[in-house]
Amino acid sequence: MIEAIGLSKYYGSFAATRDVSFKIFAGEVVAFLGPNGAGKSTTMKLLTGYLSPSEGSAQIAGYNMSKDRIEGSKHLGYLPENGPLYPDMNPRSLLEFFGTARGMDRAHLANRIEAVVDMCDLGAVIGKPVGKLSKGYRQRVGMAQALLHEPDVLIMDEPTGGLDPNQIAEVRRMITNLGKDHTILLSTHIMQEVDAMCSRVLFISEGRLRMDKSIKELTDEGEPLDVVFHKLSGEALEESLQTKKTAVAM
Repeated sequence: MIEAIGLSKYYGSFAATRDVSFKIFAGEVVAFLGPNGAGKSTTMKLLTGYLSPSEGSAQIAGYNMSKDRIEGSKHLGYLPENGPLYPDMNPRSLLEFFGTARGMDRAHLANRIEAVVDMCDLGAVIGKPVGKLSKGYRQRVGMAQALLHEPDVLIMDEPTGGLDPNQIAEVRRMITNLGKDHTILLSTHIMQEVDAMCSRVLFISEGRLRMDKSIKELTDEGEPLDVVFHKLSGEALEESLQTKKTAVAM
């Protein structure tokens, strides 16, 4: 359902991602881990078609997101980090706008709005301006727009970033429920979320994919996720420093 094939993105001589490849199958909930600046958000933007790759390709539900982005996006719900929402709109008018932009007919859109408002527990704020809502509620509005068109695939970038403990628990509960019927790629820095919600881990650092293992494999190896995270981050940093030293010497 999600496939990265040799994805690379260059900005001049800087490589934000380099030859990233992986597959995520139907029904999997996969964590996408890595330190800040590792290339997670860039990879997600490449997968969604928001960015075009310098090399390689991204596929959603079998559609190449560089060539068939419109068809692929019909199967994709995307929740970016700090996703843009119109602050003067209320959640209902915002969802109506997004649904109309997606070409949903009026009757179906009305039914879907009621469904996602219930799913994301937005009833209490449905008529309030988005700009007046707490970050937790704004995150729920973002989740509602990602679910509005009933996508098969969800890509979420730091969905619990900046939330308080109660809000984090609510978002985790929502994602766990969504994982029963969706294929999910989830970027996070919180190891407890990985243990609680995910079946597999992808780890990226310095723009390269460093690890692709199931939670069971990692558990059997006996090292906690945070230890694996720090070890891989350290190895990537050491490799980067060595590369820079070699380049200077030349």
